[in-house]
Amino acid sequence: MGWAVLFNLVNLLALLAWIALIVLPRWPALLSALLYLGVGLLCLIYAVGLIGILTGILPAGGGGADFTTIEGIRSIFASDAGVVIGWTHYLAFDLFVGLWIARDADQKGIMRLVQAPILLATFMAGPLGLIIWLILREPAARKMGRPA
Repeated sequence: MGWAVLFNLVNLLALLAWIALIVLPRWPALLSALLYLGVGLLCLIYAVGLIGILTGILPAGGGGADFTTIEGIRSIFASDAGVVIGWTHYLAFDLFVGLWIARDADQKGIMRLVQAPILLATFMAGPLGLIIWLILREPAARKMGRPA
């Protein structure tokens, strides 16, 4: 399987997971499936890809991994392998954060209509959605009588 195919597969997996998180009822089984089949599978793909590239088992099409300089990071992302592995990293973490936001918002009684744009912001620009949620959750947490 080529890097472009893997890129399309991880994007599809993440998109389906996000759609389920935003529009489907939050049954415990669905949340578990999103955590283990969504986030978990993305993490597994990331780990296998990263280890494969670092050990030379998978073709990376570039120089060695150097995480200590901007030039080294640029070099990593200059290959299809680096882009796919890096992108999978983003997808896994953003979905994990989205799950946390959804569960936290449900626990605090925040309407799904309010949650949807926050989750979309997290899906499209992870840290932006997270900071919006952190700001909005504070009053709800205080209302519940617990520290945020």
